[in-house]
Amino acid sequence: MKKLGLNHVAIAVKDLPSALAFYEGQLGLRCDHRERVEDQAVDAAIFGTGQGRIELICPFTPDSGVAKFLEKRGEGLHHICIDVPDLEQALAELKAGGLPLIDEKPRVGAGGSRIAFVHPKGGHGVLIELRQAD
Repeated sequence: MKKLGLNHVAIAVKDLPSALAFYEGQLGLRCDHRERVEDQAVDAAIFGTGQGRIELICPFTPDSGVAKFLEKRGEGLHHICIDVPDLEQALAELKAGGLPLIDEKPRVGAGGSRIAFVHPKGGHGVLIELRQAD
């Protein structure tokens, strides 16, 4: 499976305004984009453009996957996202290789991109998001 590189690192936070104040005020980064991702029940704040972005994600419902993550593990690294040229092919290859997938079919993520997640058991304890490259 050909990979095109790191798209972003996602950090789960409990309080998005507080986290934004830290990343913008203390670290001097600029938030380039904010959006609500209904499918994942998170509000996202994205720093940077192109590859290597930082994405803060904050749940807006108490029963979302990110809310459960925060309850269990606290704030911190939630997932890394890797760009792939063909998402269906990547998923088929990973499944054939025995890796546990959360999504066997693509779904819509931030910015309308096509994404799918690989279970942390298959990513050495890290949730991996695969993203169809633009």
